[in-house]
Amino acid sequence: MTGPGTISGVGLGPGDPELMSVKADRLLRNARHVAFFRKEGRTGQARKIIDGMLRPDVTEIAMEYPVTTEIPLTDPRYNELLSAFYDDSTARLRALSDAGEDVVVVSEGDPFFYGSFMHLYTRLRDVCPVRLVPAITGMAAAWTATGEPITWGDDVLTTLMGTLPEDDLVEHMRRSDALIVMKIGRNIDKIRGALRKAGRYDAAWLVEYASMPGQTVQKLSEAADKVTPYFSIIVVHGQGRRP
Repeated sequence: MTGPGTISGVGLGPGDPELMSVKADRLLRNARHVAFFRKEGRTGQARKIIDGMLRPDVTEIAMEYPVTTEIPLTDPRYNELLSAFYDDSTARLRALSDAGEDVVVVSEGDPFFYGSFMHLYTRLRDVCPVRLVPAITGMAAAWTATGEPITWGDDVLTTLMGTLPEDDLVEHMRRSDALIVMKIGRNIDKIRGALRKAGRYDAAWLVEYASMPGQTVQKLSEAADKVTPYFSIIVVHGQGRRP
C-alpha cells in the first residue's frame, strides 16, 4: 500500500527567482503537482515567479480566491466565503495526498508570514503529512532596496497592516523605532495621515515591486498622490544604538 503523499508549503521569496532557496528550487523542479493561489482571471504572482521551472508533465492546481474588494473585511460574508474556499482547497489537496501523491503549494514570500498557505496548513497538519519551506520575506527585500539597515542596536521593529484603523496605526508608529507597513493599496491616504500624526512621515520610504522587474524606491513624501500597486511596502528605518 502506498502511504499518503506530502503537502509541501514552499515559500518563493520576494519575487526574484534567484532569491529562492535551493530546497524550494529542487522541490519545484521535481514536483508532479504544483498548486498556487490567484485571483480569477489572473496568472497569479506565485505562478509568474516559477514560470519556466516546472517539468513538462506537471499538473497545475489553480486555487482562485472567491472574494474581491467589493466586500468589506467587516462583512460576515467575507470570512464565510474565504472559509469555504480554504475548506474546498484543503479537500482537493487532501484527496491527492490520500492517493499517495506529493503536492507543492507555492507562496509569495514566506508561507507563515501573512500567507494564504497558513489557512491550508491548519486544516491539513493533523490529517496528512505537511512540511514547510521558509523563504525571504518581501519586507526584507524592501528594506534592502533602500540601501539602509532597518534596525540598529536595540531598535524595535513593528510590522503593520494598512488595513488597521488609523488610530491603531498611529499608536504603533509612535511606539516603534523601525516600521514596515504592508497592504497599502487603497489604504494609502489613511497611512499617510497616520505617519504624519506619528511624526514619521518625512522618514518614510515607499518601495514598489521589491526585487521584481519595475522596482522603485523613493521617499514617500515624493510619491505625491499616486496610487500604489499591490506590491508596495513602506519602510521607516530605526536609528538606534551603534558603535
